[in-house]
Amino acid sequence: MTLPTITSATITTSDLAGRYKSTAGTQDGIDSSIIAALMEQVNSEGYIIIENLFSHDEMDALKADTLARFKHGAGRNNFEGLATQRLYSMMSETDIANPMVEHPLIMGLLDKIFEPNYLLSQLQVINIHPNEAAQPLHYDDGFYPWPRPRRALGAATIIAVDDFTEDNGATVLIPGSHEWGDRIPNAKDKTKLIKAVMPKGSVLFFLGTLWHGGGANEGASSRMCLTAQYCAPFCRTQENFSLSIPKARVKTFSETIQRLLGYSIHPPFMGMVEGKHPKRVLY
Repeated sequence: MTLPTITSATITTSDLAGRYKSTAGTQDGIDSSIIAALMEQVNSEGYIIIENLFSHDEMDALKADTLARFKHGAGRNNFEGLATQRLYSMMSETDIANPMVEHPLIMGLLDKIFEPNYLLSQLQVINIHPNEAAQPLHYDDGFYPWPRPRRALGAATIIAVDDFTEDNGATVLIPGSHEWGDRIPNAKDKTKLIKAVMPKGSVLFFLGTLWHGGGANEGASSRMCLTAQYCAPFCRTQENFSLSIPKARVKTFSETIQRLLGYSIHPPFMGMVEGKHPKRVLY
């Protein structure tokens, strides 16, 4: 008797859902040549800056909406920033950032990096005040215990709510460091640091394996950004959105945001609830 077999490739691509088939990749399309050109730099340097993706009006609305929501005047350590405010779990309070999280251009880049049904791992607003020191250099998906060099298990956007300048805490990064093995930046590496100077409404997009950090704010005013981190669909997210965002709110979100929050399946059944598709708990 011949026994049926299933390969690892098949088991991670077979959509076994009956009612709620995967909607991955159904967002508005972006010209493939644009995505390919951007991905060429992402693959080579580990990052890309997309200028003026969002309008000043959108950034002003985001800032006005979130300023009053900060619960703490500063972070708890030098990584969060002792002169930096952070707003976590935004979607539990406001959906002002949702269009930025699911922007078709960002989704198009992520589609080239991850398997379908990738997840939103973290979302926060960061407001760096004057006299903040530089954040320790790090790479975002370093908590996944896979040796380097390796594929990126995460990717992120940093959206400039204010202009990022040479002196107000613009993110610093080391181009090409996404390809490093298991080592930390040395003095020579740090001479290659660049600042992600970019105008308000622009986006720094980078791989989770790229070494970077928040810059020191030596300016006279605060520097705000919105950052969204994404991860491969088989990885655990940093924020537990299923606990932080009420289901009643999730029901009002777009199909793409619901999918990013984990109301989706990574084939054949990762993310299921009692053997069923997680969207069943919403409806």
